[in-house]
Amino acid sequence: MELGLSLPQVSVPGGNYVSVNIRKDIAYVAIQFPIMNGEFLYQGCLGHGVTTPEGYKAMQLCALNVIAQVHQKIGLSKIVGLNHIDAYFQAADDWDESPEVVNGASDLFMELLGQKGIHSRAIFGVDKLPRNFCVGLTSSFTIE
Repeated sequence: MELGLSLPQVSVPGGNYVSVNIRKDIAYVAIQFPIMNGEFLYQGCLGHGVTTPEGYKAMQLCALNVIAQVHQKIGLSKIVGLNHIDAYFQAADDWDESPEVVNGASDLFMELLGQKGIHSRAIFGVDKLPRNFCVGLTSSFTIE
């Protein structure tokens, strides 16, 4: 893969849902966390135990997991474009650098997908994420 990155093994759902849900020409990818080949990474709160640069890398890994899911379930060649991402984070009360962290995903999608990676996004601060991950990412793609 370009950028010297390799796709992680896809994780399996932790509940009664699917990782990729296709409705007509839209693929919805369930929340992906910073997991590398089964290893849980970047656990804790941004601004308290996890730095902003580490958060950027965590979000980049979430995006890589999204790409791995799409690659396995659909095939990257079927991507028409990335529509939207929803980014979730847990952070210390005085931390306010979420756009910089979410750029980890946005930058990776643009670098890997080029013009197909243009997207809108929303960022949500939450009290708690599963397994104490500092970030999580959902996305939707138009596919052919």
